[in-house]
Amino acid sequence: MNAPAKSSAKSIRAVVGILVFFELTSGFLQMSITPLLPAVGDLHGLADSDLNWISSVQLLAAAVMVPLFGRLGDLHGHRRMLRVALAAMAVGTLLVALAPNLGVLLLGRALQGTFAALLPLEIALVRDRLPADLARRAIAWLVGSLTLGGVLGMVVMGAAHEAIGNVGASLLIPAVLAGVCVPLSFLAVPESLSRAEGRADWPGLVLLGLAMIAILAGVSRAASAGWTGAATLLPLLGGLVLLAVWVRVELRAKDALVDLREMADRRVAPFYGVAFVFGIAFFGTQTPDTTFMAADPAETGYGFGLSSMDLAAVALPAAFTSVIGAAGTAVIARRVGYRPALVASFALVALGLLGQAVAHDALWHFVVLKPLIGLGTGIALGAMPTVIVEGADPARAGIATALYNNVKTLGGAVAGGIVASVLATMALGAVPTEGAYVTVWLLCAACCVAACVLVLFARRTESADAQAPVPAH
Repeated sequence: MNAPAKSSAKSIRAVVGILVFFELTSGFLQMSITPLLPAVGDLHGLADSDLNWISSVQLLAAAVMVPLFGRLGDLHGHRRMLRVALAAMAVGTLLVALAPNLGVLLLGRALQGTFAALLPLEIALVRDRLPADLARRAIAWLVGSLTLGGVLGMVVMGAAHEAIGNVGASLLIPAVLAGVCVPLSFLAVPESLSRAEGRADWPGLVLLGLAMIAILAGVSRAASAGWTGAATLLPLLGGLVLLAVWVRVELRAKDALVDLREMADRRVAPFYGVAFVFGIAFFGTQTPDTTFMAADPAETGYGFGLSSMDLAAVALPAAFTSVIGAAGTAVIARRVGYRPALVASFALVALGLLGQAVAHDALWHFVVLKPLIGLGTGIALGAMPTVIVEGADPARAGIATALYNNVKTLGGAVAGGIVASVLATMALGAVPTEGAYVTVWLLCAACCVAACVLVLFARRTESADAQAPVPAH
């Protein structure tokens, strides 16, 4: 290899390394507040029910921010919008740490919603500037680092709060990390070369954002109001009406936010369906697994009475196999192809969940099965953005990946409502029955089987390298 080639390789590694740091920080921020929620509630005098707003506001903001930043990145440059997103994330994280009241705290969480836009912008950027093989590896590392950042956020922030004893001071740790990201984005990250034609479709952006907010709000109330309650049905129906209007507007728009005709192609559409059903399985098992293992068997007849530290110890191996699976996605797919890799990943998760449904009487059942689920989850999370961005027009890579993120999040919101309803319905008093948990695991396993079918239905050639962009010299 000659000197210029070596210099180019080093430059590529440096840029990907910076983007990986952004995703580590993003994952850290997303999970950092979770172990501190009770302390945050005490600090601001919040009831347990009000704590849901801390998560909900960020989720709802992300539903708007992700397509907005994705489309503006396609039009004006993904690096430019990445810098804006990082700056907003840094300001929001600082506001969360220093918030004197609930209003400022919620404003900070809304600004933090921009960290959900980082990954779509980064994926579009590496897809634009790197050859297909390097882009695939970079995407795998980005997803793996996001997962690893979430693990570190849970562990580090829990330990930091125990050591410091002050929730505001503890929350300054992610604020510092977020602040470091802003100047880093001005160092070596190149701008994307591809540009979408036209201008921003503001009616489409507003309609899609409002539809997502309404649907997420309706689903989030299903647990308390029931699926037939007015508090659930009205926002759900309103969201579906807005979604129908959005489709009509997009089909007629000259510079549409989303090319719906292209999305209907079998190279793309099935993978959005995969993202939705996998979002149900991915998010739907997280809380039930925790509450099942933490349950006192003397009171419920199931569970192991695990403490928070015990739960973290059981979850960590699965988290690390997920990181390994995500980071190794490109290597696996290079040998077998992305479609077989996705089918195998969903099959692994389905087998693990079926195993939990059948065998959950001893803790070692979870210790053995959860790393298997984690490995399948990591491969799926690493592969899905790649197949979606490679099936989309290069000039619309940002919005294509943004929509994938929104569809997966929507699946997670639906999972929250369904799981809460199952646990509340199949209960003795206020305590879910063992059968309720089995039902959840079987439902999520069925979603993974449905994901396998959708992947097999999709039309995809594995010679996507022919479509790879040539990096600028």
